[in-house]
Amino acid sequence: MVKLSVIVPFYNVQTYAPDTLRSLRANAREDFEFILVDDCSTDGTADILRRAEDEIPGVVVRRHKQNGGLATARNTGLDAARGEYLAFLDGDDWLAPGFYADLLARTEALGCDFVRTDHVQADGRTRTVHRVPHGRRGEVMDPRDAILPAGRTTSVDYPYAWAGLYHRRLLDRGLLHFTDGLRTAEDRPWIWRLHREADSFAVLGLLGIFYRRGVASSLTQIGDVRQLDFIRSFDQVVRETATDRDAQALLPKAVRTYCAIISHHMSSMERFEPSVARALKSMSAGALKRMPQDVLDDALDSMDLQRATLLRRLRRRPAAAKEVAAA
Repeated sequence: MVKLSVIVPFYNVQTYAPDTLRSLRANAREDFEFILVDDCSTDGTADILRRAEDEIPGVVVRRHKQNGGLATARNTGLDAARGEYLAFLDGDDWLAPGFYADLLARTEALGCDFVRTDHVQADGRTRTVHRVPHGRRGEVMDPRDAILPAGRTTSVDYPYAWAGLYHRRLLDRGLLHFTDGLRTAEDRPWIWRLHREADSFAVLGLLGIFYRRGVASSLTQIGDVRQLDFIRSFDQVVRETATDRDAQALLPKAVRTYCAIISHHMSSMERFEPSVARALKSMSAGALKRMPQDVLDDALDSMDLQRATLLRRLRRRPAAAKEVAAA
């Protein structure tokens, strides 16, 4: 029986893939499988993965015929996974030796649906620890109780799919697949759904995942139209939260987070291509108009003056259909 399936999408990361694969080898176990998804790479990544299939125990390679993005690649891995537990890793990140065995043992001891873990951000030679914004460690809780309060950073604001471990029963319940085709912020609807619908979770103060920051090919570094998928992503968060039994309590958090993300992108307009910047303004104005307006009013009243002023001005901006179409 396969105990753990690790899903690792790769796209044009030939510089970093060898480090990722070495770390998987240092985590291999006879009851672990590593599902490597090549999302139609155009560099040397495919050749590296072909060699890994022969050299690393438990490796299975799946290849897309056309590039689908991170969400679609993860779904390909989920569809192939056989493990009792599931984990994610990105193709340019890496792990400490033996990390998965330790994480699995601790998760099994707790017996919960999923766990979240801290991680180390690697920016060049700089290492910074980033912790799950949740104070209680090693304690099984109801995930819904970790969504609020609206005005504070909580577990749903730490969306990284690779920072955790997930029991297969979540996959069987339809809670682990991502919204197909999302190119960025794909983990936002995903983490909100987990916290709303899973039965139990815990946070572990366990370090061993190294997240590589500043990769030139990463969408966080690219100002093209794919960045605008955050709007589709957060539209989904708000739409699904609005149908929740606790919508009145949870919507202020969803709307306030959406506003903060819009403000963040608007404050860094210079990194976007001109046509994308125009579309960002128009689409963000439309997004503000789609939000529950009473909840939005309260969210803006709770924000600092600079962000609230920017968003109120944007809210009054007429949406231009041609700009949206250009995106």
